[in-house]
Amino acid sequence: MITGEIKSKIDGIWTTLWTEGNTNPLTNIEQLTYLLFIKGLDESELRKENEAAFLGLEHTGIFSEMPADFTDVQKEHWPKIRWTQFKQLPSEEMHQVMVTTIFPFIKTLGGKADSAFSKYMKDASFLINKPATLQKVVTALDSIPMEDRDTQGDIYEYLLSKLQTSGTNGQFRTPRHIINMIVELMKPTPEDTIIDPAMGSAGFLVSVSEYLRKNHQDLFLVQGLKKHFHNTMFYGNDMDTTMLRIGAMNLMLHGVDAPNIDYRDSLSEDNKDEEKYTLVLANPPFKGSLDYESVLNDLLKVAKTKKTELLFLSLLLRILKPGGRAAVIVPDGVLFGSSRAHKAIRKEIVDNNKLEAIISMPSGVFKPYAGVSTGIIIFTKTGTGGTDNVWFYDMKADGYSLDDKRMPIEENDIEDIIARFGNLDGETERKRTEQSFFVSVDEIREQEYDMSINKYKEMEYEEVEYENPEILIGKIEKLEEEIIAGITELKSLLDRG
Repeated sequence: MITGEIKSKIDGIWTTLWTEGNTNPLTNIEQLTYLLFIKGLDESELRKENEAAFLGLEHTGIFSEMPADFTDVQKEHWPKIRWTQFKQLPSEEMHQVMVTTIFPFIKTLGGKADSAFSKYMKDASFLINKPATLQKVVTALDSIPMEDRDTQGDIYEYLLSKLQTSGTNGQFRTPRHIINMIVELMKPTPEDTIIDPAMGSAGFLVSVSEYLRKNHQDLFLVQGLKKHFHNTMFYGNDMDTTMLRIGAMNLMLHGVDAPNIDYRDSLSEDNKDEEKYTLVLANPPFKGSLDYESVLNDLLKVAKTKKTELLFLSLLLRILKPGGRAAVIVPDGVLFGSSRAHKAIRKEIVDNNKLEAIISMPSGVFKPYAGVSTGIIIFTKTGTGGTDNVWFYDMKADGYSLDDKRMPIEENDIEDIIARFGNLDGETERKRTEQSFFVSVDEIREQEYDMSINKYKEMEYEEVEYENPEILIGKIEKLEEEIIAGITELKSLLDRG
């Protein structure tokens, strides 16, 4: 969440690009992402070089060897391509180095021509054409701290708030603190194979990579797990090449060498995945309906519907391995909708798999992009049932105001949610009047598989004692007398005047 000084700096960069003729918002977002990527690469390499020097080890990084196919001009530019040198160049030279050498270099960073990064960077173009504009933007970006924050994603999120279409085309990020909460709840392991079938800027996958680096550092000491982390752990699909480029850069900046990112409609017949993943993390598109002809037939067997949010739930059941887990954000309507398709998908999750938790989130979580109320469904694919008692939590605050401004506030349920979900044995005695509680599968079935928390939560009403009506009437009459006396006094003053 960008606030204060950083927001002002980004506003200034946006104004610079806009006033100098770069008026396409999505293009501006992409150009800023390229520059942030270059800055982040240098900072990442500096950390690795310092760590290697401290340990007395050799370090071969991306800037260690100049590409063999460089031209004479590119060879001349090579010492200047790292951000620490690049940012100090005069405007004309900065622009020449960027267009001639840096941008072609980063487009091939994925190594193999068929890598996710190389594939989606192939058609990328650098479109800041004025040297003075580039220098202004570089100077401004250099002053933005990137330590311990997904600044690239945060800037993207903030810039999208300037797009009139951001709330309707589905291109908005899940807030980083919500992503991190979900990842903490699911506790991914070094053996997991993880997908986000509607990945956007790859926020969920980035958060998983950071979680594993923090909680499972030893995975990088085991060759098989290290190879899995870099090559076969992370998968993502999206239908927007800009998002795929941003996602690929985001993952590379967070140390994932070769993520498996595809341009794909996850709901279409082109998606052949079946029982492939052990963990799905997703915030799929809420709005939209598809033609039956364009939807993967297997998905319609569970629930014949055109609604994307229901089809994505069917998809998760298809692509998860038995024993695989899912945490997915859905609009509230999925939890209580009364159509045949709504009930069918809920019944499938409850009766044929293991529904574990429903976390109800307040409607302001996705502002300023959308005001829809949402919930998080957590379940395990079993194929044989297993739902027993389902844990419900009524999130009332996420650490930010629930209006369009989303300013930081003290109230925040996230740590409580993580702590309680991590100790469900301690939840068994909690009452329906509390913020979290269990509901038995039998009761959920009795309520036609309704998963909305309001169906089960009990409200506590405080008894209010009112005064005797005769006493209240007496007080009202006394007030009326005082008002009439005051009006009479005012009239007499006016008459005297």
